[in-house]
Order: sequence, then structure tokens, then C-alpha cells
Amino acid sequence: MSHSLGIVIESLVAVLLMLTIGYCMLLNKRLKRLKADEHSLKATIAELITATEIAERAIGGLKHTVRDVNENLGSQLAAATQMAGHLKNMLAEGDGVIRRLSKIAIAARPSQDAEPAAPKVSSAKAVAAAAEAFSERRRASGLAA
Repeated sequence: MSHSLGIVIESLVAVLLMLTIGYCMLLNKRLKRLKADEHSLKATIAELITATEIAERAIGGLKHTVRDVNENLGSQLAAATQMAGHLKNMLAEGDGVIRRLSKIAIAARPSQDAEPAAPKVSSAKAVAAAAEAFSERRRASGLAA
């Protein structure tokens, strides 16, 4: 009986060994699949890193472009504001000149009580003569440009 007990134990160990070998083969297949998935995952991660770097460079370029545009628009806006102020001043001066010229023209018109012997001058000629006289007075006092 000791001999048959030994064979049963040896047979049981052989069966367990064969199950272990089968399980190891199954684990080996799974590990190979896992390694293959790891390589594809590494490739995907590398592509993501490359895409991220490209996006970061593009964002940096966009930030630089935005800064340049902002500075350019800021300087153009400042120049436009300055020009608008300058034009406003020039318009105000022009209005003043028109008012003065109209006063000169009114003053240069012959009144109704004037002598009838004096020849009548057209109003355009009178305005031109008055403006010329005015500019001569300005030049004499050093105020004309």
C-alpha cells in the first residue's frame, strides 16, 4: 500500500504541476498582451506630448502677436486721440477766424447813410479787402504765421 500511496501522491503532484504550467502559459499570454498595450500607450503618450509642445509654441506665438497688436493699436489710438484734439483746436480757431472775418465784412459794408457819390463795391470784394487789411495788421504786429 505504501507503494500505491506514493504513486497517487506523485500523480497528484504531476497533475498540479501541469495545471501550474497551463496557468503560467495563460499568464504569459496576458503579460505579452499587456506589454503590447504598454508600447501602444507609450506611442500615444509620445504623440500627446508632441501635440502639447506644438500647442504651447502656438500659444506663445499668439501671445506675442497679441502683445504686438495691442502695442500697435495702443500707439495708433494715442495718435488718433492726439490728432482729434489737434483737429478740435484747429476747428475752434477756424470758427474764431470766421467770426472775426464776418465782423470785418459787416464793418466793411457801406451803410445806408453813406454818400451816394461813393461807388458801390461788391460784398465779395469788400470782404476780400477787409480780410487783406486784417492780415496786414496781423503781419505788422507779428501774429501771422
